[in-house]
Amino acid sequence: MTVETGPAASSHTTHPAEELCEPAVQLYATAVREGGIPRTELAHAPCLLRLALLHPDPHDDGRLLPVPATTALTKLLSPLAHDVFERLASSTALINALGSLEPPAAAPPAVADTSEPGITVVSGKPAIQSSIEEAGRRAKEHILTLHPGSKRPAELLERARKNALPPLQRGVSVRHLYQHSARYSPALNHYVDRLPYEGLQIRTMEQSAERLFIFDRIAYIPTSPQRDVALRITHPALVRYLIHVYDVLWAGATPFGEPLRTALPGTPLTAVQHSIARLLAEGHVDEVVARKMGISVRTCRSHIAKLMQTLGATSRTHLGTLLARSDITSTSTSTSPHEPPT
Repeated sequence: MTVETGPAASSHTTHPAEELCEPAVQLYATAVREGGIPRTELAHAPCLLRLALLHPDPHDDGRLLPVPATTALTKLLSPLAHDVFERLASSTALINALGSLEPPAAAPPAVADTSEPGITVVSGKPAIQSSIEEAGRRAKEHILTLHPGSKRPAELLERARKNALPPLQRGVSVRHLYQHSARYSPALNHYVDRLPYEGLQIRTMEQSAERLFIFDRIAYIPTSPQRDVALRITHPALVRYLIHVYDVLWAGATPFGEPLRTALPGTPLTAVQHSIARLLAEGHVDEVVARKMGISVRTCRSHIAKLMQTLGATSRTHLGTLLARSDITSTSTSTSPHEPPT
């Protein structure tokens, strides 16, 4: 149980940190209906702020604006998802370190356990690819994929297209999640154009976790930067959790055929430049920004140069000051057709 303290919580009902009290539910409904609430109303339901369902109005210090529930959920679950991926990667290191120390069994047990282990290490890119393709051939319900970056080789996409056709023809639901920068890949657009749209959905997001494949109740995640070692996960609870994380990311992503959001109405920035501006304002260096955006450092610096030109910055320090003072890094409410980065 979490006990609220302080003046704002004097009349607030004690309840678990991950739950909302009834006054909070009603207050959030009011904020959604009226487009915001006075900050003083938060005294009756501080849990709304703790769960990121309200944020300050940038134009009025005394007012709070509602945050879409799916957006708040994505923000709250991101650290949990990151923790799961780190724990799974750690389990691989332990398996590799201790597996060779296991003494040979003297004799099989009286009742052999023939069940498949919940986590299996698959080593080597050919073995990983073969295992993934076999899982795809057996899929009956859904195939979910998550791809960081934007430069999947054309030959891999063509192989993926051939592997995706039979499941789609069997009525399997196929969903792909890419980063926004992948929208400008000719190879990906060619891949999309050559697949039937029935049963296929593609969305893009600003940042992505590591690569993930889920075939019904089997999941695959890489455990090395070279992606030559992967975990094949069949543990029901872990697979359910990964599917839930995927659904949360999916809810916050933009359909491939829809335009991306821009920074502000009338601002001559692409969605990619808007995202780069936000990451720079958070203090990330060029290399980190490029990795998070799934683009090369050279392309990232080209976008930064355009940001400087657009904002009239005379230096990188000046750019940082302008970004801190501007509304460019705030949440957008406008849309415009996406433009390819140059």
